[in-house]
Amino acid sequence: MEHIQVQVSSEIGELEAIIVHTPGQEVENMTPKNAERALYSDILNLSVAQKEYCQFKGILQKRAKVFEMQDLLADILKVDAVKQQLIDEIFQYEQVRESRDFLLSLEVKELTRQLIEGVMMKKDNLTRFFDIDRYSLPPLHNFFFMRDASMTINQNVLIGKMASHVRERESRIMEAIFNHHPNFTTRTINPARFDSLDPQITIEGGDVLVARHDVLIIGTGLRTSSQGIDFILDQVQSRGNIKHIIVQELPDSPESFIHLDMVFTFLDVNKCMVFEPVILQPNKYRTVHINLENSRVVINTVPNILVVLKQLGIDLEPVFCGGQADPWTQEREQWHSGANFFALGPGKVIGYERNVYTMEEMHKHGFEIIRARDVLKKTVSLDDYQKYVVTIDGSELARGGGGARCMSMPVRRKPVNW
Repeated sequence: MEHIQVQVSSEIGELEAIIVHTPGQEVENMTPKNAERALYSDILNLSVAQKEYCQFKGILQKRAKVFEMQDLLADILKVDAVKQQLIDEIFQYEQVRESRDFLLSLEVKELTRQLIEGVMMKKDNLTRFFDIDRYSLPPLHNFFFMRDASMTINQNVLIGKMASHVRERESRIMEAIFNHHPNFTTRTINPARFDSLDPQITIEGGDVLVARHDVLIIGTGLRTSSQGIDFILDQVQSRGNIKHIIVQELPDSPESFIHLDMVFTFLDVNKCMVFEPVILQPNKYRTVHINLENSRVVINTVPNILVVLKQLGIDLEPVFCGGQADPWTQEREQWHSGANFFALGPGKVIGYERNVYTMEEMHKHGFEIIRARDVLKKTVSLDDYQKYVVTIDGSELARGGGGARCMSMPVRRKPVNW
């Protein structure tokens, strides 16, 4: 069994190991009536979404060790003590209308499936017969967006404190995997485990970017609260490895601004993707620099993320989501995760093919545009290019509200030579 010391000290270091979750029946286990409750604006076509996801996973497998979350969960559920603890916590924190003994009686593969896809409600009495819900334990519709429930910061894994109750089980599952799976060595930090937990703390991984081993960039808005960032601040102060936190306020609407990585992602040691109206243009959304050097906290407002990063020795040239010619095009492509890129290594990233103006901008900045389908057919080799963006089909996945970074949980990257 392969053993991995968890280590992620940048957004762009060469990828060595990653956890993903191929979307399954849980994505289709919703209707237009409950889609909004499941945090979707529309329902997805699973067969199309899976084909697109296979492109994404196929590219990852060419560059790194890829773990499927569902396989990892099944592994740890083989240990009775772990299984009982996880089930107990699910019953403690969720309104489960099912017997604990029933879940514990399921064989591991079936229990794993039902914890993700949902437990069907037995209509065995009149109250349940009248109940409009189909599930006694709801499906995890959002779990293929792996980024949010856990995030690797250097050698630690911060467990997400999800903004929506419908996603809390994702965090419990990821914590159990990192605490108990023999493949990984790490230390988990879970806000929910602290007795003094502020109920207003929310933290999701789409808002947390590791710029460098000593620099975090964190978005605050609908999904990550200022109290959540204060929790992170307290944790990194006690460990001393993070010296700077850059905080970016985000708009409350539209829903495409849910996380920082929907408006800002790293592409290379000297380039980043930005949604210009939020990140660079004058607006009401503040950028704040929290300086933790010299064992004290100093907080100041700064012009934007790029200005303070340059002061810290990370000089980035912006590439503009949707180009610069038309604000409508910028908004359209940002809506479909046009700013959301995932790095396989410095200057080697994955994004959606559908965002054509963004891809034109990438090409202008020296990135070769390579279609995932050509790589997977072996008509193109990534080894022949120094700097590229691999484009995956995104007609269906993008409608779920996230991009390549959202769908990935890296657990090991090589160091970057800044």
